[in-house]
Amino acid sequence: MLLQLNKVNKSFGAVQVLHDVDFSVRAGEVTALVGDNGAGKSTLVKCVAGIHPIDGGEILFDDQPVAINGPTDASALGIEVVYQDLALADNLDIVQNMFLGRERGKPWLLDEADMEQAARRTLASLSVRTVTSVRMPVAALSGGQRQTVAIAKAVLWDSKVVLLDEPTAALGVAQTRQVLDLVRRLAEQGLGVVLISHNMADVFEVSDRIACLYLGRMVAQVPTRDVTHGQIVELITAGRSGDLGLARPENVVSI
Repeated sequence: MLLQLNKVNKSFGAVQVLHDVDFSVRAGEVTALVGDNGAGKSTLVKCVAGIHPIDGGEILFDDQPVAINGPTDASALGIEVVYQDLALADNLDIVQNMFLGRERGKPWLLDEADMEQAARRTLASLSVRTVTSVRMPVAALSGGQRQTVAIAKAVLWDSKVVLLDEPTAALGVAQTRQVLDLVRRLAEQGLGVVLISHNMADVFEVSDRIACLYLGRMVAQVPTRDVTHGQIVELITAGRSGDLGLARPENVVSI
């Protein structure tokens, strides 16, 4: 298992947000993380990314226990997050964005040629053809192109796990198609991909497994082929669908 969380808990003051959460990510697969607003998806991602320390439980990477005490620890392991706001600087070009804060060369003399070549190589490895020049300013890119650059920036650093937060939100049909194709290519290259999405059509199209959070509890982690759209909706809204999800209370009698 590439990434595994066992019995992870997280509280903010008196409010417990994650309750004994188990979660796993496999190399070469897309795992969709779904749940209603407030289910704990963002908190879970931020715990993996090192933004929030966990209160209990353990995190394993490549089957070895690890301590993630900050974003630097997560990056060192090969964990990268593409947030919904993309964190791109409009006034910089693609190369400058991809290497922002990790520039190559000396402070007084950056190796622009090397960075430009690496940016081109990364985009080519992902079969990205919508970006015609790596020197285009980000402000001139479409929504789909911006998402592509943000994802390429995440995989530039020999990443092993990439977490994508609502990557198709606010995109048109053609741009959504480009991003979903890119998500599949990431998995085909052997990365473990976590797709956070409210769009069930996207989830069922590109994911290999679906993990569902309900009120801070992981109620199901199942192969996508083994569940229906309706079952996932029930898990998201009620925490249970047939034999999946939370156990039925003992005092409830089915008629």
